Amino acid sequence: MSASDAKQKKSRRQRRKFTREFKDGAVKLVLAEGKGIPEVARDLDLTESALRTWVEQAKQARGEGKPGALLQDEREELARLRAENRQLRMERELLKKGGGLLREGDDVKFTFIHAQKAHFPIAFMCEQLEVSRSGYYAWASRPESARKTNDRELAEVVADVHEESRRRYGSPRVFRELRARGYRVSRKRVARLMRKKGLRARARRRFVKTTDSAHGHPVAPNVLERDFSPEQPNSKWAGDITYVWTAEGWLYLAVVLDLFSRKVVGWAMSDTIDRQLVLSALGMALLNRPAPDLYHSDRGSQYASEDYRGLLKQKGITCSMSRKGNCWDNAVVESFFSSLKMELVYERSFQTHEEAKRALFEYIEAWYNRRRRHSALGYVSPEEYERNASTRSAAA
Repeated sequence: MSASDAKQKKSRRQRRKFTREFKDGAVKLVLAEGKGIPEVARDLDLTESALRTWVEQAKQARGEGKPGALLQDEREELARLRAENRQLRMERELLKKGGGLLREGDDVKFTFIHAQKAHFPIAFMCEQLEVSRSGYYAWASRPESARKTNDRELAEVVADVHEESRRRYGSPRVFRELRARGYRVSRKRVARLMRKKGLRARARRRFVKTTDSAHGHPVAPNVLERDFSPEQPNSKWAGDITYVWTAEGWLYLAVVLDLFSRKVVGWAMSDTIDRQLVLSALGMALLNRPAPDLYHSDRGSQYASEDYRGLLKQKGITCSMSRKGNCWDNAVVESFFSSLKMELVYERSFQTHEEAKRALFEYIEAWYNRRRRHSALGYVSPEEYERNASTRSAAA
């Protein structure tokens, strides 16, 4: 990278802007989820100093910034609870990975213990799986063939990649991730190792869409006409609303996707499904990006409202809407919602809106945009796809 390129990159980072919702989401990953500042900063492509400032500001606003010390008995109780919590987490994670092994033979259990010894204490796994440590160590000391050794080592990497995806990846994406990391392996071999270890992607469920199109607002024609592959970023955007159930009631999520990279460039969450929800999502998208030529949505009352159409007109954006009852006209956003529900929502039971907001923020900003390998993009993430396109454009 030349000095001018580095200067331009630094300049772009300095001009990056963040909404209050984004800052709150990042802070909650640290304070509510217990993640470290370096980890969250890396996942969200932030500087540690900026995130640390946001966290300190949030603490001060809540009156937690003042120094103080816990009493000795309080510290001991906290340490005890943390130890119990770690034990429970280990038991829960081990149950997810090897809960079906209790009925298997010792060799199968020993193979599992060997594959997971980097993640769990051997004594702990032996106790949970009801095998002796001496039996495991005797099994582990036996010589094995080179092919079996290679399979075992590769299976550990396959399991790690699957776990890093939070068990969202099937063999095609695991295979692509391994190739990206430099492993020379076939897709069939990855599929075989995953079957042997009982690893699979989460099953899809039927996606149900609800749109309030029974309104008196003007409806725009379908200008997009299912052209989901623009040649340039910030040319065509698409948006929609979905819902997530919590014990406190429905939480609604509006998103804006750039159809070039499938990246979520704007989002908003609320317990009210109104025009302000979609206005906030579009506002976030316009904060760091130029206005697109075209914006596509369904015929919902929120998108047909006078305020929303007025904002599009003010920004010089052509309005496009799906035909009545035709979800395929907005298939890219529908596909994103399907992945979101399958990979996150259907696997969790949210007690509060705040808990759901934290999970959705992390999924969109830390996972989907920056890490998830997208099949329509050649199995790279939306963020990487845009970087590669920018590099090609600069070299042309």
